[in-house]
Amino acid sequence: MFGDPNLKYAKQIVSGTGQFAPHHASAPPRSIDVRAVLARVVRKSPEVVVKVTGRKKGASHVAAHLDYIGRKGEIVIETRDGEEITNKADIARIAEEWGDSASWRKGTSVSAVSMVFSMTKGTDPEAVKQAVREAADRMVGDNHDYLMALHTDTDRPHVHLTVQAEGLDRKRFDPRREDLFKFREAFAEALRSRGVEAEATPRYTRGQGKAGVSMALTQMRAKILSGASRQPTDADMKQAREAMMIALGKGEQPAFVSKAKERWEDTRQRYEAAAEWLDRSDNRADHALAGDVRAFLKERPTIETVPDRALREATRRVKAAQERQDGQERPQERSQQRQAPTPPERPQEGHTRDVPTPQRPGPTRRR
Repeated sequence: MFGDPNLKYAKQIVSGTGQFAPHHASAPPRSIDVRAVLARVVRKSPEVVVKVTGRKKGASHVAAHLDYIGRKGEIVIETRDGEEITNKADIARIAEEWGDSASWRKGTSVSAVSMVFSMTKGTDPEAVKQAVREAADRMVGDNHDYLMALHTDTDRPHVHLTVQAEGLDRKRFDPRREDLFKFREAFAEALRSRGVEAEATPRYTRGQGKAGVSMALTQMRAKILSGASRQPTDADMKQAREAMMIALGKGEQPAFVSKAKERWEDTRQRYEAAAEWLDRSDNRADHALAGDVRAFLKERPTIETVPDRALREATRRVKAAQERQDGQERPQERSQQRQAPTPPERPQEGHTRDVPTPQRPGPTRRR
């Protein structure tokens, strides 16, 4: 009975999950309230964060990850069906099941994909967990099994979601940038349905440059900031060198920086057109929103990318070095002026000056 696979499908039939879950693809498209989205953006509603933290290969790798998110049994791990797992034996069994389909590939294939969903400080952790479950059911629940664990040990409540790579239809879960954005939208929508103000918009719509950092680089930078490591990353060293060459006039900014600025200018024009359209409305709420849009644009005259910040720091360092050099040269010039001999004065006409005549040496005597 414990090895009967029909038990799993029986639970899915009763709970309406798995392959028996309703397919959201056939659901009618959700209507988007443009005013509400614009208001949340310009009034700086909290933005949800969804990241892929790793891809686990093989049963041992999956088991180690589940042991980590479960804090070795201290934190409850929930299944797609809502069951709670704290037993190491159950974790090992799930890891074997997920890794078994790829075992013949000798561990080179991904068995599970780990993700993190997080919200800002002060958000209700239970609302975050339920919102992640709703987003996971909507995005992958009808084809992929998953596990989730809520963590509240940091200021930002977050959920670790681990998705089985191979689905029931043999298609593999491999989320890309577009998929992550859809996860963000589903997560934010689920939070708003629970009374939590949240939004999921691209960075350029908020006047922010491209992040462009991996999870590993983020963790390495966190170690440097905390003092645990003093060795700068290769990426930061390369970026600093490129910025220094640009500050010295020996290099140029990357092409994507100018493209990002052009896109922000186009976005600004769209915001300004929206503000003008809201001003023509008869609704006072639209007039207030138009004012918020213009205040939002005033705070962001231009977009700032990561290379821009590096260039600003490099320019500051070059200027400081130039000021130190100038400060060292001025005292040397003053000391040279004090030590320089004064030229002799020319005698005026009609006046003579006693000048000692040099005496010739006398003849030397020979012995």
